[in-house]
Amino acid sequence: MLSFLSFVAFTLFVALFSWYHLRKEKLDSRDGYFLGGRSLTAGVIAGSMILTNISTEHLIGMNGDAYTHGAIIIGWEVTSAIALVIGALYFIPRYLKMGLTTIPEYLEYRFDGFTRSLVAFMLVLSFAFTLLPIVLYTGAINFESIFDVSGVLGVSEQDGLWATVLAIGLLGSIYAIFGGLKAVAYSDTLNGYGLLIGGLLVPVFALWQIGDGQLWQGLATVYERVPEKFSVVGSHDSVMPFEVLFTGLIVNQLYFWCMNQAIIQRALGAQNLKEAQKGLMLTGLFKILVPIIIVLPGIIGFYYFTHYQPTPIARSELVYPALVKAVLPLSLTGFFAAVVMGAVLSTFNSVLNSAATLFSVDIFQRYLKQDASERQLVRAGKLTTTLMAAVAIVVAPFVAHAPEGLYQLLQTLNGIYFIPIASILLAGFFLPRVSATGAKAAFFFGLAFYVLMAFVFDIDNRENIEAGRFYLHYIHIWGIEFLLNVGIMLAVSHFYPRKATEPEKEAAVVALTPWPYAKWAGLALTIITVVIYMLLR
Repeated sequence: MLSFLSFVAFTLFVALFSWYHLRKEKLDSRDGYFLGGRSLTAGVIAGSMILTNISTEHLIGMNGDAYTHGAIIIGWEVTSAIALVIGALYFIPRYLKMGLTTIPEYLEYRFDGFTRSLVAFMLVLSFAFTLLPIVLYTGAINFESIFDVSGVLGVSEQDGLWATVLAIGLLGSIYAIFGGLKAVAYSDTLNGYGLLIGGLLVPVFALWQIGDGQLWQGLATVYERVPEKFSVVGSHDSVMPFEVLFTGLIVNQLYFWCMNQAIIQRALGAQNLKEAQKGLMLTGLFKILVPIIIVLPGIIGFYYFTHYQPTPIARSELVYPALVKAVLPLSLTGFFAAVVMGAVLSTFNSVLNSAATLFSVDIFQRYLKQDASERQLVRAGKLTTTLMAAVAIVVAPFVAHAPEGLYQLLQTLNGIYFIPIASILLAGFFLPRVSATGAKAAFFFGLAFYVLMAFVFDIDNRENIEAGRFYLHYIHIWGIEFLLNVGIMLAVSHFYPRKATEPEKEAAVVALTPWPYAKWAGLALTIITVVIYMLLR
């Protein structure tokens, strides 16, 4: 009962806090609903970006992968800091200078309207069928483990997961539909503090128990017994080979942190360039620290359940909930469940808001109602949010059995669309000769290439290694696809050249004075990232 009360108390506190700060906000305008009135500060931007990124697909999925594969998966996290530095110093100044609401807006200016709408539509589909269902499913797993939802309701575990998915989906939709980006950002920031505290409690209590009351002794014990789990340099046949940091992972990180609407929308809502840059740099610092919450517990769990208290674990995604139940006092499990709920809701409602923004601005206004008023755009966004939530709730239970882990499933599916989008966006910025025809040709080629390599020929299946067949890691496939896309864009543009070259659009609506310490902060984050790999190689 105490755990349930603490869960309800923290969840209500977040809701009331968000409502209090939004009670006088004007949410019926385009900027007010989709960009938080362009008034977000660095702390809110960083809190919302990190909570949009970190959810149960990390707490459950990534810790599960760390249990199986060790710290080599840290590459997904710490290398994000370098991408955020690039985003702060290069991309966000240009975005704010152009006054963008969505990233696809840039594609219409640089290429044409069809390219803009094509990318926007692909992003909306990807949110509905990949990220949102996985977030809901992993959140439901955690709640089932902590509160035994199926037992309380007297139903099967599968039905309990369905009920939990439905409840989380409905609650997250309320935030996104009625509060817009600012409600999402404020709730994310508060939930971020909860995630930091609650997430740290798990490894701290686990190591305290393992070390008989001595935290550092517990960590030393885990390291001494399973040192191989702490290596961040994976072999060529591992789940994340070291070489991928220099191939497709670079493209992935640049796309995700500099061009992904669900992430960068928070920086587009900044009150000025200075706050946006500080927010991105602060997010970079969080990404370096966050493996303590989403990787270390998985490694601890491996030692805990195979050496300290041997316990059979049926699936890797059950490791983190099992560790939570094993080490946290009962009085804290409710608070932790509220933290998990916050992490789920933060990603879920953030992605819903971004999907609504993309549909309203890039599709509805362009094709369905060109003279739409700002209120009509907001109404279209709310309808999109409702439909997206319904699709995600229906799809969520079907992601249950991922052979390489849920986080690896998410990244594999993401590769279908983000490499083609990243290719044409980067070409738009850095290759002035590339034409709209070249961009579209590369986009469709990239989609077909990745689907064929990863899902038809299945060359990234690690079973190929044991069978002596050709194997290529899917992140390497990303890198190869990116190079092929660039080659196709240049070749097609040679025969169908760009018609005209115009100066870059300028429509800034916020102050563009940069943060004077941005370059120094970026240098510091880059050095820290390199040092981490040197120490844990």
